[in-house]
Amino acid sequence: MLLSQSARSVTALFTRWRFFAGLSSLPLTLSTSSSAGTPACAETVWIVPLHEHPWYDHVRLKRVFVTDGTRHQVVLVDVRKLLACADRDNTDYVLRPVAEWHSGKVRGIREFLDPDSPRIPQMPYVTISTRRAPGLLGWLGIEREGVVAFRNGQHRARYLADAGARWCPVEVHEREAVLLRDMCGAADDARTAIRAISPTRESGV
Repeated sequence: MLLSQSARSVTALFTRWRFFAGLSSLPLTLSTSSSAGTPACAETVWIVPLHEHPWYDHVRLKRVFVTDGTRHQVVLVDVRKLLACADRDNTDYVLRPVAEWHSGKVRGIREFLDPDSPRIPQMPYVTISTRRAPGLLGWLGIEREGVVAFRNGQHRARYLADAGARWCPVEVHEREAVLLRDMCGAADDARTAIRAISPTRESGV
């Protein structure tokens, strides 16, 4: 009987420990999963205008990481700056300009991004680091340049740039968000040009 009571006591303590440990691991706020000024709702859809695209004038993008506590943020970037940093990637995964893609690839990404499609594509997901810039200041360690690597979405990012998109939302780990904004951040105008809406509101429900 004594052994049985001890076993029950240990089980009870373990159950309480698991309960409080679970509470401490819950996210405190949504601020770790979205950048300042950007809606954090998992259902948010970003509307990115295209200025040089005869097939449609905008695309819809959603987040890659949709659960709270993923420790990823959405950052609005200048697409040209983003691709300039991506062209410095030395991992042999830098795509050629859209004009050099074969017609099937261009048609495929155009259909994939079509806003009339029921499927909403995910925004590009990137990482960013820095390295010494070329020249004397870089050699002295004074000037550094950004290097972006795409984890997902390089085709859509380059297609959007070719279609006239000036700015685009991308997702990045929170520890790299400040660096990405410093190196590739969009101008303040982007927050009025790119709309972030709920899919239910978009459909008029």
